[in-house]
Amino acid sequence: MIYQIPWIYTSVRSVLTIRNQLSKTEIPELTKASVMMRERSRVEETISHMQRAGACSLQVISDFDMTLTRFAHDGKRVPTTHNILNNRLLMNEDGTIKMKELFNKYYPIEIDARLSTEEKLPLMVEWWTKVHELLIQQRIRKDMLAHAVKESRSMLRDGYRGFFDHLAEHQVPLLIFSGGVGDILEEVIRQNHVFHPNIHIISNYMDFDHTGLLQAFKGQLIHTYNKREGALSHAAGLGELQDRNNVLLLGDTLGDLRMSDGVSDPRNILTVGFLNDQVEERRESYLNSFDIVLVKDETMDVPNAILRHIISSGTSKTHRKKVDT
Repeated sequence: MIYQIPWIYTSVRSVLTIRNQLSKTEIPELTKASVMMRERSRVEETISHMQRAGACSLQVISDFDMTLTRFAHDGKRVPTTHNILNNRLLMNEDGTIKMKELFNKYYPIEIDARLSTEEKLPLMVEWWTKVHELLIQQRIRKDMLAHAVKESRSMLRDGYRGFFDHLAEHQVPLLIFSGGVGDILEEVIRQNHVFHPNIHIISNYMDFDHTGLLQAFKGQLIHTYNKREGALSHAAGLGELQDRNNVLLLGDTLGDLRMSDGVSDPRNILTVGFLNDQVEERRESYLNSFDIVLVKDETMDVPNAILRHIISSGTSKTHRKKVDT
């Protein structure tokens, strides 16, 4: 039997060129020690498809707390939007103690890899409902929110400015789905000077009375495990998402994977999961669920690199030129 080997008939220079192309890492950030992938070839293929389509076909969907914000800094937890409200400026001592107790009780349940989504769901509703009731009892003043954010240790991930600015520059919509507090979320982004017109936020918003005191929360409760419903109900109303069927999705829990369920006729979806806590216990489930898993990575290096690669295509440049004119 005779085996035909195609490259025997190819020049040495061509063989070396092909080998270099195959071994070349187009996105060096994907080789970071914090990056894990179950199927690297599938990730590269998806990014390649998205690059060919360019910025005009792209939308980014992201969680906020512990995804766009850091999980920890200098060994201390960075506050979530709810934690920012747990502040003596806004709440009395009894309220701050109760908020901490609720967090200590329910957060371990939220990240427990042994429990199913169905088991966690009623407990997450219970957690968020109790927190909102507690906040309403404190009669929080609207005019103190900005000061509370400024005084907090809230931090967006390193590289956040390039992330927000790059999306805005190329007019790529950024949808933020958050089970946190929308008013606080907006203030964090605003104080970091990256609140651009391409940003759309679906979250829990406060309802203040005519004197500026918190009296309720608006609309349906949004939490970690019902983001699918939020995605379906809100995405249809955003006309600018039409024909944007390539999605870069960022999250830190398995529930965040449902945020893209509202995308009409999805073509390519690339999911990036930030594995911040209980790494060994949750590593396998994250690898089985997200395309890319970032382990204890407090930066936006990988999302930024992927975006640069996608938006660097000729299609993106052509689209941008048309928009600018």
